[in-house]
Amino acid sequence: MEKLTAKDKEMIRDSWERLGKNKLTHGTIMFTRLFELDPELLGLFHYNTPYSSPQECLSSPEFVDHINKVMLVVDAAVTHLDNLHSLEEYLVNLGRKHQAVGVQTQSFAAVGESLLYMLERSLGPAYTSTLRHAWLTLYSVVVEAMSSGWTKNGKSQTD
Repeated sequence: MEKLTAKDKEMIRDSWERLGKNKLTHGTIMFTRLFELDPELLGLFHYNTPYSSPQECLSSPEFVDHINKVMLVVDAAVTHLDNLHSLEEYLVNLGRKHQAVGVQTQSFAAVGESLLYMLERSLGPAYTSTLRHAWLTLYSVVVEAMSSGWTKNGKSQTD
């Protein structure tokens, strides 16, 4: 696993800060892209009623709450860049919760691409290949911890 350098951490923190305090708009961009990349994931978000379109899902109060929670996870990872290990138990449990609702580990690739897409759209020219690489490294650490939740449930990471 590749390690984050001090420069990577600085770039990640700075770029996250540039997105501002209200991350809902950015999270909505991310999930809009996710549903474009993997439309079948929409079926995992049925709350009280199934959604007939991504827009219907994205605008529901339950899903807005979900977007905010996802952005808080990203925020926690950015906040703990110097000690990501401290989030491991939380991320493992988050992985287990995702497995329980039917998320497959293969979906993490589409989520990662959606995160990078959102950063590119939101940061504009400030989004560089170096910054992309730093975020990809951070995302890989998060996914590794979440995926171990599948392993710890007695399943292999490719199930």
